[in-house]
Amino acid sequence: MKIVIIGDGKVGYKLAKQLSEENYNIVLIDKNPVKLREATDRLDISCILGDGASMVVQQQADVPQSDLVIACTSSDELNMLMCLIARKIGARHTIARVRNPIYFQQMNILKDDLRLSMAVNPELAVAREIERILIFPVASKIETFVKGRMELVEFLIKEGNPVIGMNLFEIYKKYQIKILVCAVKRNGEVIIPTGDFVLEQGDKLHLAATHADMELFFKSIGNQEQKINKVIICGGGRVGYYLAKQLCELGMHVKIIEKDYSECEKLCESLPEAMIIHGDATNHDLLIEEGIDTTDALVSITGIDEANIIMALFAKTQGVKKIIAKVNEDMRAQMVESLGIDSIVSAKSATADAIVSYIRARHNSRKSANVETMYLLVDGKIEALEFLIRKETKYINIPLKDLPMKPNILIACIGRSGKIIIPSGDDVIKLGDSVVVITKQKKIQDITEIFS
Repeated sequence: MKIVIIGDGKVGYKLAKQLSEENYNIVLIDKNPVKLREATDRLDISCILGDGASMVVQQQADVPQSDLVIACTSSDELNMLMCLIARKIGARHTIARVRNPIYFQQMNILKDDLRLSMAVNPELAVAREIERILIFPVASKIETFVKGRMELVEFLIKEGNPVIGMNLFEIYKKYQIKILVCAVKRNGEVIIPTGDFVLEQGDKLHLAATHADMELFFKSIGNQEQKINKVIICGGGRVGYYLAKQLCELGMHVKIIEKDYSECEKLCESLPEAMIIHGDATNHDLLIEEGIDTTDALVSITGIDEANIIMALFAKTQGVKKIIAKVNEDMRAQMVESLGIDSIVSAKSATADAIVSYIRARHNSRKSANVETMYLLVDGKIEALEFLIRKETKYINIPLKDLPMKPNILIACIGRSGKIIIPSGDDVIKLGDSVVVITKQKKIQDITEIFS
């Protein structure tokens, strides 16, 4: 599969790295020779120096023979134009990164005229991720599968938790709740556990269940936190706008702190339900003045990682119950986790996950199962894949206990006719099912690859 990526920013580089590791044929176009030199030195890809909006440059990159063109520069207008040119000269599919709320709201009208296969809005994706965490604050991260019916929740076991010292069989027997521990991160190591695995303080679990069962489980172990009502958002950019709009609709009391006065004026007009504060949220005195000690959650989502980290750490010293920080740089995100800020979000990762999921689904269209959703978990060491079973095959209607599964692979859930099944060995996969697979093995393209 030949893929052309236009734009060597954070998203473009992450996509090029991830897709080249999966043995896709990648060509990267960018106007910056320094960035391209770095990409050439580090990645096994081809690079073209030039303007991706130029038909000549696109032809030089062999766009007419490409399966997919991804335009992810910093300009929405250029991204849409480049995708239109790519389709005109022969590219089979195109994806544009579109961040402006006005453009994205009209994408259902523009998509056909622009001949776009997909439009991705990183800021909206991150805002939705933060919203899920604030609705269910006991979790540090939440991903959804099977059209939102199943949740995969990241949860840190803290001191005093009753499950410490219990193995998974004992937990299932005691609480009788349909929940599955899919993966555990312990001391930097990632484990896909068996039933005799014993949990310890400091373990970071990834749990799969329906939302109702997840709430019931956390209530049973005494980890049901109070609902979030008051939220301070540090940063009034696009993520802040999307998030505040969603939280106000949920009835939360939202306060946005933004240092750009013109942005404050725009936010006042577009978000009348929120309180907009003009000021620098890295100023600790301002945060104290605005009631950080009485807020339920602080979300630091400015465009600067270091500022977001400083605000998150200060909120921790003030006893804020839920803290979420946007950190795009992978190494910084790992550092912040070690400092006790467990809810980290990244626009770069959200965008890359959505695009890679689309690519795998397109690549698998003639196989027995399509990848519908894909997330990278635990610093990219685990993949969570949702497959839609499209064709009859040899693993259909056979009890899971009789299927030879490869090591470090787990079937987390089966979605069937609107219901969620947390599978036992007696359950079977049927035609039309959605099957969520957790694996340490990368580059799985089809569900048949999980069986030995």
